[in-house]
This record gives sequence, C-alpha cells and structure tokens, in this order.
Amino acid sequence: MRALAISALVGAVALTGCTTDPATGQTSVNKTAVGTILGAAAGYGISKSNANTSRQNNRAALIGAVVGGAGGYVLDQREKKLREQLAGSGVSVDRNPDGSIGLVMPGNITFATNDATINPNFYATLNTVAQQLNDGQVAVVVSGYTDSSGNDSINIPLSQRRAQAVAQYLVGKGVPTNRINAQGYGSANPIADNTTSSGKAQNRRVELNIYAAS
Repeated sequence: MRALAISALVGAVALTGCTTDPATGQTSVNKTAVGTILGAAAGYGISKSNANTSRQNNRAALIGAVVGGAGGYVLDQREKKLREQLAGSGVSVDRNPDGSIGLVMPGNITFATNDATINPNFYATLNTVAQQLNDGQVAVVVSGYTDSSGNDSINIPLSQRRAQAVAQYLVGKGVPTNRINAQGYGSANPIADNTTSSGKAQNRRVELNIYAAS
C-alpha cells in the first residue's frame, strides 16, 4: 500500500508535469514536477531505511514532495543574502545541481575534535543563517560528515550528533521543526583527498542544503 501511494503520487505529478510546445509539438518535463517526484521518493526511501512506521513513511514522502518542489525566486533571494552576510565567515555558499542552496561549514570552525558541541564563536554565523530560514518558505537538510579516520561505529554517530546540534540550534532560533531534518553520514561523500591532512580537514564538515518549500 505504501508503494502504491508513492506510485500514485509520482504518476499524478508526471501527468501534470509534462508540457507540449504548440509550435513544435515537443514534450518537455516541468522541473518542479521532477523535483517533487525526486523529493517524494527520497523522503520515502530515507524514512523506510530508518525502519519507520507506515504513517511516518507516508509523511516523509509528503515532506519530500514539498522539499522537492522548485521555488527559484525564493532561493535566488536567499542565495544572494547568504552570500552577502556570510562573506568572510568561512562558510561557502553555492548552488547545487538540483537547484538547492548548499552551505558548507568546515569542522575546524564549528566543532572541536571528536566533539559535537558547537563552537561559541560560530553562534553569530548560525544566527545569520537562521534569519534566512525561519519564515517557513524554505526547508533544510543538515548533513554531517567526518574524515576517514576511525570507523563507522565512531564516525557515523559523531556526524549525526553534529548535524543534530546544528539543526537544534537553528530550531532554537526560529527555524520550524517541520522544515528541517538532520542526518549523519560519517566519512561518506568526501569532497577532498582523505590521504592528506588538508583534505581530511575539508571532509570534516556540516552541510546545509536549502530547498524552496510550498
């Protein structure tokens, strides 16, 4: 039944997401619809992988659909403000291939080694980020990462605690709890060479992916 519900959602979006150019007859897929499909699938998949209940799975799929929907103007404005306000903070601001805004917060400015307590010097930066996220128009996925030192039994819980610490701080500054999700991935998805100290430093990070939410 859960798979049927998701299939129905995907099918409905797919049917309404295609447009035909009257001049050429060429059919194209609306990017908003694609985002909704991917969001729904991702929300359901993550929920199921965490062994949640049927109700939680369906809720996660619906949240994923909301997150997946495109909102270019909203994100354009947030990206501009974040770039201006975070200049010189050490946090990078980029636009991801899926259209979301990506913030990368290096571990050396956010947490002490092997610790999940946010550095007080980083509070001001997180306060700035929270101001752009607390009106309910965007949804945020917080992802924690470590370098390859140690093993998953240590790295995944540590990265989870760090992601949750950032998410909880942002919630405390007004970001709606139903618009934010935190997940730790340990040493997965490295962005630099783990065989060098500088590469490991880059891989120790917390990422925020910001999506438009309808």
